[in-house]
Amino acid sequence: MKKSILFISVMILLSSCGARKQLAIDAINLRRLDSLYKISQQNLTLCKDSSQILHSQIGDLKENLVQQKKNNGLFINQLKDLSVITNAQAESIKKSLDNLSSKDSYIKGLQSEIARKDSLNMNLVMNLKGAIGNLNDQDINIKVEKGVVYIDISDKLLFNPGSYKVTDKAKLVLAKVAKVLLNQPNIEFLVEGHTDNRPFHQGPLLDNWDLSVKRATTIVRMLQNDYNIPPQRMAASGRGEFLPVASNDSMEGRALNRRTRIVILPMLDQFFKLLQASK
Repeated sequence: MKKSILFISVMILLSSCGARKQLAIDAINLRRLDSLYKISQQNLTLCKDSSQILHSQIGDLKENLVQQKKNNGLFINQLKDLSVITNAQAESIKKSLDNLSSKDSYIKGLQSEIARKDSLNMNLVMNLKGAIGNLNDQDINIKVEKGVVYIDISDKLLFNPGSYKVTDKAKLVLAKVAKVLLNQPNIEFLVEGHTDNRPFHQGPLLDNWDLSVKRATTIVRMLQNDYNIPPQRMAASGRGEFLPVASNDSMEGRALNRRTRIVILPMLDQFFKLLQASK
């Protein structure tokens, strides 16, 4: 009897242990299933979102397709219009092209004339430098700027200080310059007088304006009377102190500013003739 009771107790205990173990396994499976369910729900949400994005993109593509069809229609109409315009205005376009060709020839003519003028200027500069020879470069300067030839002669080569009477050196310098200018009968030039900024008043001369003008007219008269340059080719002007080439704060700068400048004038009549020929 006691053995039977013991056997039954053991069986009940074993059965109870097995039930608890199964419950633990079932609990684990339940948690795993719950986790899978949540993941599935998240995937479903993502799929819905992706589906909405795709539907939106499909809608945009449809709208773009419709707009593209409209643009194609407009483009085709424009091509038709262009065809009509081209046929109607073919002669006008031809005339425009002929006119452009004429303008191109005109521009080439101008370029050729400018190149010829530059060549003449350089030849003139070389002749002047050759004629003047070994004179001090600081006392006489010949240069070309923007297609214009300038001859700057220091006042100490031409005039006594504060005076418009020429020196003996002036005759030597002007004789050489005049020789080159006489060999170029088509050249016209301007003689400019320049001073420094120190106040000046002497006799009838009121200021630097007066002094610069008198120096310019003195040189012009000398070129006319002593070297037979036609007066029609010359003009005289006074710049006073108002076009310096150096600072007046130093003795050297003031010496550079006191100068007589001969400006070879461009031959504008040739350009006017070229302009008239192009019309």
